[in-house]
Amino acid sequence: MDELISLGKITVPLVISGLIFYSKSLISMFFLGHLGKIELAGGSLAIGFANITGYSIMKGLATGMEPICCQAFGAKKWTVLSETFKQTLCLLFLGAIPIIVLWLNMEPILLLIGQDKTITSVAKVFLTYSIPELLAQALLSPLRIFLRAQSLNLPFTISATWAMILHLPINYFLAIYLDLGVKGVALASACNTLNINLALLVYLFFTETAIKPWDGQMLTNSYRDWHSLVSLMIPSVASVCLEWWWYEIMVVLCGLINNPETNMAAIGILIQTTGLLYVFPHSLSASLSMRIGQELGAEAPARARQTTITGLIIAMVCGILAFTFAIAVKDVWGKLYTCEPEVLALTSVVLPILGFCELGNCPQTAACGILIGSARPNLGACINFCSFYLVGLPVSIFAAFGLKMGFLGLWFGLAAAQATCMCMMICTLVFTDWKHQAKRAKELTQATRDHNNDLEANLLS
Repeated sequence: MDELISLGKITVPLVISGLIFYSKSLISMFFLGHLGKIELAGGSLAIGFANITGYSIMKGLATGMEPICCQAFGAKKWTVLSETFKQTLCLLFLGAIPIIVLWLNMEPILLLIGQDKTITSVAKVFLTYSIPELLAQALLSPLRIFLRAQSLNLPFTISATWAMILHLPINYFLAIYLDLGVKGVALASACNTLNINLALLVYLFFTETAIKPWDGQMLTNSYRDWHSLVSLMIPSVASVCLEWWWYEIMVVLCGLINNPETNMAAIGILIQTTGLLYVFPHSLSASLSMRIGQELGAEAPARARQTTITGLIIAMVCGILAFTFAIAVKDVWGKLYTCEPEVLALTSVVLPILGFCELGNCPQTAACGILIGSARPNLGACINFCSFYLVGLPVSIFAAFGLKMGFLGLWFGLAAAQATCMCMMICTLVFTDWKHQAKRAKELTQATRDHNNDLEANLLS
């Protein structure tokens, strides 16, 4: 029960933050839709392209620092925490450079794969003005993990709430009042992230509770320190991107099935729904990653095991609730987005399958967080690849085109992928040697060099 309460205290602020972020995308889509059909299509294309080539990579790179920071906090190695943040920040800004170059030259790429010229032109404008958002995310992603590793989730929730209150008027001012159109929507999104960053930095400057990211030396020159971080970043990027990209592949396959207009409209609604439901297991996953990392860092393998069991039980309950929700709203949910009869009928048929997918998605998302907390993102990447691309994708293609099931077949492929992923993740955790993981955590956080111990002593006093 104590572990359940502990996870609840961590997860609830993260759920609130996730819902706020979800509303941010809804507001952006609302203003794009208000500007016109072409602007909505171009903005949607740009956001999809940005997710695939930019934000997923930023998130994956930042995730690499999570096990080090959580385990370092549990082991009371404060300098590992602050130095890992600075290393990650440096690598994310370096990683943003090729992404920016790609975004500035994305028009010929999209035209090459058959996208409409007018829509692509709008998408290019949106992406160009989204560059400040990319750079802001390069700071926010590691900053959020840095605070979460210290069990400080409330500052981010408050900062995100404050930024969201400003998001609607900023969108209106830039996109409508100044008549900047899609440029204004993109810049408003960047302003939202910048406002969160500003609020968090002000909090860190004045608080006496948190470790400061600027404490310690600027950057370590130790090869071992950088190697430990990069070796976790690479599989973390792979794991995040493999799952994010799957949904974009589904969108592409939708265009190859009969009646693509209806399919595209339906999948837009269903992916938005998946995004909403994902907030809950993703928040639990982040909580588990933090708790597992801290317990292993504190050399408490028994507590890490107990946290794992409790987390997976909660995840299974979340999956059942998501499935029940999808069944309950299948005939009315689509009406929130459209009144087209064909789209509503297709959405109603697929929603129960989407709910069934959540029965596997919730536990596997939670398990992925546990693997991250125990510094095993390589296993997560391998499992995601096998599940989504060696099982899910062939099943989707065969069901949609071989069995002539069309749009419905794509979702059966996702269900197969989620079920496979859940089974592989849980099997991995069942056979985990937690004492060995605690030993690995000790070795990982040993990256701190001896001459930094004086700072740790001061922080502890």
